[in-house]
Amino acid sequence: MPIQRIFEEVEAAKAHIENLSVQALAAELREHPDLLLLDIRELQERILLGSIPGAKHVPRGMLEFWADPSSPYARNYFAQDRRTVLFCAGGGRSALAARTLQEMGFSNIAHLEAGFAGWQESGESIEDVRSASRWVERTPATS
Repeated sequence: MPIQRIFEEVEAAKAHIENLSVQALAAELREHPDLLLLDIRELQERILLGSIPGAKHVPRGMLEFWADPSSPYARNYFAQDRRTVLFCAGGGRSALAARTLQEMGFSNIAHLEAGFAGWQESGESIEDVRSASRWVERTPATS
């Protein structure tokens, strides 16, 4: 069996999920403050670039474990019918993750199609994660 092309998989996932524009997500955030917004990027991405205000960090590698209520790693902010929107840097990882949550039984899932890059380019508000993080960026020592 040949290796599946990842961008074909992303496009296939997008055909089965709700794909939100930056404007649609911004409107939802204003109208529904209880919306669960998940930043699934790597920690370094959040620290270096910031995040969408109010987003919870759920590393992509832990998503299914944190979302499953029977898992010892479960997080109580996940609920099967709670409006949940995911985002990553450019929309690929979040499309696959949104599809996975749907397959797990979550019913009100969407993702930010343009990703954080699109959010940033649109001039929307960005939370400074670096100043509150206990992780620090180290610069290589010069000789």
